[in-house]
Amino acid sequence: MDTSELQRLKQRYNIVGNCDALNRALDVAKQVASTDLSVLIVGESGVGKEIIPRLIHDNSPRKHEKYFAINCGSIPEGTIDSELFGHEKGSFTGAIGESEGYFGTANKGTIFLDEVGELPMATQARLLRVLETGEYIRVGGQKIMKTNVRIVAATNVNMHKAISEGRFREDLYYRLNTIPIQMPPLRDRGNDILLLFSLFTMQIAEKYGMSRITLTDEAKAIMLRYKWPGNVRQLKNITEQMSVLSTTRVIDAETLSKFIPQDKESTQLATTTPTGSHSYESEREILYKILYELRGNVSDLRREMTNLRKQIDDNRTLDNFAATQQVHALQPATFSPYQDVEAEEIRENGSTQHDDNESLNLSDIGRQVVEKALERNGGNRKKAAQELGISDRTLYRRIKQYGLDK
Repeated sequence: MDTSELQRLKQRYNIVGNCDALNRALDVAKQVASTDLSVLIVGESGVGKEIIPRLIHDNSPRKHEKYFAINCGSIPEGTIDSELFGHEKGSFTGAIGESEGYFGTANKGTIFLDEVGELPMATQARLLRVLETGEYIRVGGQKIMKTNVRIVAATNVNMHKAISEGRFREDLYYRLNTIPIQMPPLRDRGNDILLLFSLFTMQIAEKYGMSRITLTDEAKAIMLRYKWPGNVRQLKNITEQMSVLSTTRVIDAETLSKFIPQDKESTQLATTTPTGSHSYESEREILYKILYELRGNVSDLRREMTNLRKQIDDNRTLDNFAATQQVHALQPATFSPYQDVEAEEIRENGSTQHDDNESLNLSDIGRQVVEKALERNGGNRKKAAQELGISDRTLYRRIKQYGLDK
């Protein structure tokens, strides 16, 4: 690609920089755009990988079809298959209708899979089938669907390490990596750092109606030596911070040191927190640890919930018993119906603590209690037994004993 065409491409997509590695990435993207080959863009977070798939789509025969950019790392593992490949009605809770998914909707178009290294293994198998045959099956379905989609993927993961650790399929990696494009980190782009800084200062000044900030020669040297672990995204953030927070419009080395680490070899992210003030690094680490432990304890929580439900069910009989005691507490009777039940149960178990007259009195009272309970519940034995706090079987024996079944 000649220089004039390369410059037109940069202007169209607001790409700033002249380093050889960046120009090479753009040249490869332009050449491969006219094909249907899969492309894997590799580079650190914040280097601007999202520009390449858009460039490929816009310069391909599919440019009039749909283009979807999907961040694979932001979709929950439980729903990612449905998002990508669609689902049938009723295939899971909340599936109130059919869904084509991105691969169905983007037929004849382009799909950009950002952070593809974060895909679950099961989803990787589905994606491999699409790449090899153009076929897939919706979640909960049986019918084989067809799609004609161009796939461009990107990752900041060390794919060879992920493969060796069993986190990424080797066969899928080679299918995606038909055409590799390497995006350079900002620290390797030399004077592009200052060009980008100048662009960002101009944008911020225009947006907020303030004068632009500039760098002294010493500050420029520090900017060029710094490792920029957050790449272009970090540079833009620091430029915005300096534009808004600095009282002076000329940024010298001392002012710059408040926004980036002084160690030129440091890969620490920028911070505007003064020395001795509060830092949130430890809090973030604690939160990450808590979230990880909570995820690992989900199964334990489920077991505890199951046990709790069982305890609630077991205690319902006791709750009914206590409620019935409260209902009958105001009745002017010498004996509680539950005393009567208890006395009768003791006699059935062979107890001889009560004489015949006392037993007769208890039986008379027991008959009345059973009759009243049946009347209050319209003859429903189950409800009457629940009111009395006894089992259906015990109530049935009382009804037979008192001749109430006639």
